[in-house]
Parts: sequence; structure tokens; C-alpha cells
Amino acid sequence: QVQLVESGGGLVQPGGSLRLSCAASGNIFSISAMDWYRQAPGKQRELVATITSGGDTNYADSVKGRFTISRDDSRNTVNLQMNSLKPEDAAVYFCRADVSTIATPWRYLAVWGQGTLVTVST
Repeated sequence: QVQLVESGGGLVQPGGSLRLSCAASGNIFSISAMDWYRQAPGKQRELVATITSGGDTNYADSVKGRFTISRDDSRNTVNLQMNSLKPEDAAVYFCRADVSTIATPWRYLAVWGQGTLVTVST
């Protein structure tokens, strides 16, 4: 089995910064794309940022220039640096990864973390 565990959420004032991290563990053979999603109360889950295994990145328009996604394949982690936070960035943030296991290295399955809460408020 593979698990994703997020950390780094919390309360921050508007204009502040937070760094989210997500660590994958288990019988991992390979990780392909890794993403961050968020879901605010009463809203649908939305894709925030993506990073491919080759390091290519893509961002939602609402976070471009403020958020940076990165990954450390030696540690099976993906990070999200969030700067200039706005109240509308408040949400539960989830990481997601396409992961293959040692048992089935040819098959990639989507794995989700449990989420970490980000609150942006004075």
C-alpha cells in the first residue's frame, strides 16, 4: 500500500506565506505526476498545481506567480510554496500522485492524501 501524508497547513494572515509538504510512503516503485488540489467549503475540489516526473509545472490562473510546486524524488515528496496568500486561498489542500508499486511497477494508480487545512484570516 501507498500513503500520502500532507503537512504544513495552518493559520496565516493575508499576504503571508505557507509551505505545504506531502510525503509518499509504502511499496513505491515509481511516481509520475504529482499535484496539489484544494477544496473550500461549499465549492468543488480544484486543481492548484501539477508537476510531472520531468519537472514540468502547471498552475491554476488564480495562483500563478504566487505558488510554486516542487518535488524531491529522493524523498518521494512534493511541496507547495504559497506566497502572498489571500483569503480566497483558504481551503483544505490535498496532494495527489500517480504511483506504481513494487508488486505492479507497470500500473500507475492515483493516490490521495487526507488533506491539510489552510486558513487565511486576520
